[in-house]
Amino acid sequence: MKKVLLIAGGLLCLFLNVQAQKKNIDKVVAVLGNNIILLSELNQQYAQYLNSGNPNTENVRCYILQQMLVQKLLKQQAEIDSVVVDDKQVDDEVDRRMRMSMNRAGGQERLEQFLNKSILQYKDEIRPDIKDALIANKMQQKITDGISVTPLEVQKYFNSYKTDSLPDIPTEYEVGEIVLHPELTKAEKQKYFDKLDAIRLRVKSGEDFGFLAKTYSEDPGSAADGGDLGFFDRMQMAKEFTAWAFKLKPGEISPVFETEFGYHVLQVIERRGEQVHARHILIRPQTTPQSLDRIKLHADSIYRNINAKKLTFSTAASLYSDNKETKYNGGMILSYENSTRTTFIPADKVDPKVFLVIDTMKVGEISQPVFFTGADGKDGYKIFLLKSKVPPHKGNLEQDYAKFKEKAQEQKMDKTLSEWFEKRRENTYIRIDNDYISCNELKIWTKNLKK
Repeated sequence: MKKVLLIAGGLLCLFLNVQAQKKNIDKVVAVLGNNIILLSELNQQYAQYLNSGNPNTENVRCYILQQMLVQKLLKQQAEIDSVVVDDKQVDDEVDRRMRMSMNRAGGQERLEQFLNKSILQYKDEIRPDIKDALIANKMQQKITDGISVTPLEVQKYFNSYKTDSLPDIPTEYEVGEIVLHPELTKAEKQKYFDKLDAIRLRVKSGEDFGFLAKTYSEDPGSAADGGDLGFFDRMQMAKEFTAWAFKLKPGEISPVFETEFGYHVLQVIERRGEQVHARHILIRPQTTPQSLDRIKLHADSIYRNINAKKLTFSTAASLYSDNKETKYNGGMILSYENSTRTTFIPADKVDPKVFLVIDTMKVGEISQPVFFTGADGKDGYKIFLLKSKVPPHKGNLEQDYAKFKEKAQEQKMDKTLSEWFEKRRENTYIRIDNDYISCNELKIWTKNLKK
């Protein structure tokens, strides 16, 4: 039941292959209440599934139809319960997934060639499907909203395991970090400002913004698309970027300005209420040997102060770390297990470069500053704390209460969803086409069908 109802990933996928061949004669393959599912819709989902690299197994169409029925049932209940999503949320999701598609296709032009239609046309086509999926997902969340488990329920869930079936918990680490990036002086940054300002003048003199963005922009997420960022609101970008984006009129170009990511020039394409469609060119100032020397001295000073007990690691992280995600939680690196954030990181999930440092450290030890290059290409230094190391063991409540609590809650949510689903299915008119009536995946739908 869990796989059936977890629709967010599968049904929110952007349909990359809308050119899938339709049969000459379309037909209804399923009816659920007042909703119908056409063969052409099923074929479209099937084509998307294959184009995502999935295997063409014998029962895949049955599974896809099962997912589509789940979405229809959730959407039908959402209409009864007045569960809606606002247009802004739908637009954001459409734009986000469109950017992903353009990145995978290698840019807007290549995607439009593949689709044989414009991006705007394609957005209009997929918007209803995205909206339906968001509504169904919100309805699913409403069904399980507020579900929690008591310590007694966690204990009961734990006791459901036989001793020899308790999960093996691998070695786990708790690791803190203080991340230090070098800052350039105004003089060191000037040449990057001048480079982008020269590009801006070329745009002002008539050269194509998109071509120059593809040629010079150092934003990997938008350069291939001519710097196109799609629509965004005031909360999605750096404050300096937002200030210019909402100040300019369509067609206007900003002066060179700076954010934490580097120097930008942006052009507003369209304004739609509290959303702006813009494109930009980014130039990232590069670290210099002198700036690295300065930050190394700063890192050494922090390390000495921590070791001399003049400063705790947690305080140093909050004062000096450039990692916004960790600096206010004591510098602790977080691991994301399902929807839960935890400071305990399984050994196989620890960054290999981090593991090389902490592998020889003792619990409670602070590392000397370590040079690193981040995923964004920025150089700097890190200071690590090995807060704890939990050896491999059989799962138990004393050490792993949070893990068993999460699993107990998942089980309770699954049960709630299953009960809701069964009740609604029994009271909903359902008809499955004869071509699919024998699917094992659809037996739960065909059981005791209402006539």
